[in-house]
Amino acid sequence: MADKGKPAGGPTHVAIIMDGNGRWAQSRGKPRLFGHRAGARRVRQIVEACPDLGVKYLTIFAFSTENWKRTQAEVSGLMLLFRRYIQKETQALVDNGIRVRFIGDRVKLDKKLVGLMDELERVTAHNELVNMTVALNYGGRDEVARATKRLAEEVAAGRLKPEDVDEETLPHFLDTCVLPDPDLVIRTSGEARVSNFLLWQSAYSEYEFIDTLWPDFTPDIFAEVLAKYGTRERRFGAVPV
Repeated sequence: MADKGKPAGGPTHVAIIMDGNGRWAQSRGKPRLFGHRAGARRVRQIVEACPDLGVKYLTIFAFSTENWKRTQAEVSGLMLLFRRYIQKETQALVDNGIRVRFIGDRVKLDKKLVGLMDELERVTAHNELVNMTVALNYGGRDEVARATKRLAEEVAAGRLKPEDVDEETLPHFLDTCVLPDPDLVIRTSGEARVSNFLLWQSAYSEYEFIDTLWPDFTPDIFAEVLAKYGTRERRFGAVPV
């Protein structure tokens, strides 16, 4: 694809907290699941826009470990939506060079859904144009706790020395161990909080909180946010010379 419109100095890895589906639907007198379906359609457009915008890695927050607290009807509807999305989009993702990975704890998820997730990861494993990571039943604290447990098991088994455990060691046990840290984290819908998303990985990420509800987050708005990122100076704690 051409790189027309690609922002100079734009981010390589963008993570998005896709918020506002329910409010978008309710403002139209529709049930919340109507908004989630619209949000799912928006995902495809944003993924397809990534190559032209210079985004190599896209991580999206689809369902958090806290979302189980929602009504049973909404949770069941979301799980059905995830299954249908994978079934409907698999061929397009393969054809468009999108590699898909899932992060989060799969133990609580329906076995049929997990099977579809595993298969999607397998059939897109050779793709390289865009790396899309879907956070499903994911929580940043839960991820760090699971990683710490695996790290402790390595120490207990004698495969890792306690004195070798540092901030460079733990990331190897995170769900995102094969991914670079996000350059930019975007949250839609006007909320200004991180909601337990990529807590370790986003320590030095730039953040952009925008009022747009996720179903209204068009590729043009995406491009505007990325262009704004290009004007920022990232110092990672250092002082500019």
